[in-house]
Amino acid sequence: MRTRLVVVFLVPVIAILLSLAGATGWSAARSIQQALYTEQLGDLGYFVSSARQALRSGSETVIEGEAQRFQEVYGIDVTVFDLSGGVWATSDPGQDVLPDEDAERVQLALSGRRAEAPDPPFPWIISDAAAVEPVFDDGDVIGAVMITADVEAPRAEIFRQLLVLSAVAVVSIALGVLLVVQLARWVLSPVRRLDDAMIAIERGEMHARVAEDTGPPELRRMTRVFNDMAEEIERVLTRQQEFAMNASHELRNPLNALLLRVEHLATGLGPEWQGDVEETREEGRRMARILETLLGLARRGRADSMFSAVDLSALAADRVDAWRDVAAQRGIGFEAQAEGAVMSVTDRTIVESALDAVIDNAVKFSPGGSMIDVGARRDGEAGMIEVRDHGPGLPPDQVDSATGRFWRSADSGDVPGTGLGLAIATDLLTSIGGELSVSSPDDGGLLIALRLPDGASG
Repeated sequence: MRTRLVVVFLVPVIAILLSLAGATGWSAARSIQQALYTEQLGDLGYFVSSARQALRSGSETVIEGEAQRFQEVYGIDVTVFDLSGGVWATSDPGQDVLPDEDAERVQLALSGRRAEAPDPPFPWIISDAAAVEPVFDDGDVIGAVMITADVEAPRAEIFRQLLVLSAVAVVSIALGVLLVVQLARWVLSPVRRLDDAMIAIERGEMHARVAEDTGPPELRRMTRVFNDMAEEIERVLTRQQEFAMNASHELRNPLNALLLRVEHLATGLGPEWQGDVEETREEGRRMARILETLLGLARRGRADSMFSAVDLSALAADRVDAWRDVAAQRGIGFEAQAEGAVMSVTDRTIVESALDAVIDNAVKFSPGGSMIDVGARRDGEAGMIEVRDHGPGLPPDQVDSATGRFWRSADSGDVPGTGLGLAIATDLLTSIGGELSVSSPDDGGLLIALRLPDGASG
């Protein structure tokens, strides 16, 4: 934004300064040229009078001597032409041939017309300034006088003034740039402080605030609104952290008591129950890991992901076994789609939790007697776990909405649920750099894929 403001303010300033400098330089050149031309007219007036008398008498000696002395003192050449256009008297005897431009001026003067003022002698134009005046006698032209002055001095003066104007323009532009940059910085300083505060809040520094008594009045209301919003966000997050901390802490005691009862009951069961007892223990330990993750999230504001090598095929098989009895109550079975070991470096607890949410969704919407396909495979550098049910599925225009919080299809009917399962799974995978995708196969049902890049971190 500061760059745009600087450009918006600076371009007109530079355009105005350059326009003023150009106009001033042109005016200075014209002024010097006019002064030179005025001096030439004065000298022409003197030599025209002398040339008239000399041409009348037919003797060029007097005027030629005056022209030579004038050339020696002022460095200006004087040439007198007769009516035929030939050189009659001159201060420079070595001058034989006139330049075409000067010859045209002489012919114009012999026709009774005064030559126009020469163009301004800019520094990069190397030429002499010549002025020609006709000599009249009783209304008839009897000759012409030409004065040729060296323009080195006026050219140097114009060049000096242009240098001064250029220096002034450069200094003015530099001052304008400095002024515009400072102005943009002053205008945007409240916005910059707001941006810094938002970055701090994004980093977890929820106490970051912006002083409300600084900056333009137009931005102070925005600053107050931002501070109020930040305070409300801090209050909400604090309440959420307190709830998560209290819930995770209070659930640990009942869970530990439940595990102790399981161990106590296991002592009185026969060997045929050892498989079920071990599955119950593993589910209890998994719940304990989930509670530890929840408690860490509440304390530190983020979960510490524990990455390790995980066989996604084995993980999917374990979760299928854990859900098999629940699905069997509704006449739903599972079919494994394994490709052997599928290794991935990821957070096991988070992947298990996300997969549970997906399997729970599939069990809810699968009709009795159907099968749920669960399998793992490699997809380039990522591991994939796919869950395919054969339920009603979703129309293509509703697939993207399936992972939204509290979203439920209008065709879900009386199926219990809150619309949070897939949203929670999506958030869990995002926290470790993974992603969840939902698609509707052509033959019905819903296909949900969990993509897990190796070693990803949120």
